[in-house]
Amino acid sequence: MTVATLSTLTNGLRVATRHMPQATSVSVGIWVKAGARDERDAEQGIAHMLEHMAFKGTKRRDAQAIATEVEDVGGYMNAHTSREETAYYLRLLPEHLSLGVDILADILTESTMPEIEIERERGVIIQEIGQSVDTPDDLVFDLYAKSAYVDHTLGRPILGTIDSVSNFDRGDLSGFLSRHYGAGQMLVCAAGAVTQDELVACIEERLGGLQTATDATRKAPVWSAGRQIITRDLEQTHVVLGLPGLAANDEDRFALMALSTLFGGGMSSRLFQQIREKRGLCYSIFSFANMQSDSGNFAIYAGTSAEQVDEMLGVVCDELNDVASGVSDAEVNRAKAQLRASLLMARESVAGCGDALARQITLFGKPSDDVELLAAIDDVTGERVGELAARLIAAAPPALAAVGPSFEIMSNEALAARLAA
Repeated sequence: MTVATLSTLTNGLRVATRHMPQATSVSVGIWVKAGARDERDAEQGIAHMLEHMAFKGTKRRDAQAIATEVEDVGGYMNAHTSREETAYYLRLLPEHLSLGVDILADILTESTMPEIEIERERGVIIQEIGQSVDTPDDLVFDLYAKSAYVDHTLGRPILGTIDSVSNFDRGDLSGFLSRHYGAGQMLVCAAGAVTQDELVACIEERLGGLQTATDATRKAPVWSAGRQIITRDLEQTHVVLGLPGLAANDEDRFALMALSTLFGGGMSSRLFQQIREKRGLCYSIFSFANMQSDSGNFAIYAGTSAEQVDEMLGVVCDELNDVASGVSDAEVNRAKAQLRASLLMARESVAGCGDALARQITLFGKPSDDVELLAAIDDVTGERVGELAARLIAAAPPALAAVGPSFEIMSNEALAARLAA
């Protein structure tokens, strides 16, 4: 098992490592508590645009120098923006750890955001938005978020809109950065061939003087149970059906993971066997659980023909009802085996370990011990899974999103009735 260590610098910046004795590389990153849900009404997409701008030049390095210095030592650099965080990370050999930390600190505290780069990246992101809109199995997930949280920032697309992105200027980007990119809002994580003392020494030197930020307060979402449908001339209808779920720190989160796995998590799952294998109603179908810091949802995606979408949705509802009435030991044990294997296999990846470590600390305030995680998975029972499924069904009506040629899709009220049957 890997060992994780967490400490806090005097300025409030948290630093964590997961030492992996067998590793020959290191993954190091900075996670910022600032995502799409933290944007003001006029800022839709600004967290994502700021992520892009971080790599476009600092007081000491231009955009090409940033990329060249990383790749000169064989490293890899990337970033991502989610609804609750923005992360910047590198993978490189351990002897280049100080270089990696220097570059991360540089792009997050000394970014110059040149006007010419803002305009260039604005065009890139508008193209990215267009690509997402043109891809129905991407678009449907943004529509689902809106149907679930129509009046909340969690219901907005991470990329923003063409109108919002077109209006950002340097002042807007700097304002968002100053509100959210501070020591108290950042977490530095590394995994692999690295020790806590090594990382802390590097971070103290480069970020020990960083001040905290104002950090806007988050508003908890309310489930909307909405409906978003876009009609397009496509071969398939892409559908997402969802129910309110659990927050990431809920004590039943492992039961929810097991539910999602046995319901629609693989080729042996209920949905794959009943809807694809036995009835041939779709090619792709799966379930997933989104768990945020204060909320969550449980949903099913499928791509099917316009003529079969209602039949498919009916079977999904019937199968979830069947799970609520009880699941076999074999199903639960298979799901638990998949969860255990997923956890342990992820420990073989320095990037996977670093990402998991950051998520654990962000949500729970401390690293999770592997032994405790495995024990929590083992404690899941069929009874708990069934009770949780029943609770999700009873909590609120479903939300639905679809993109495709079919617009006569079973109503939300009819879906709620089928689930309550």
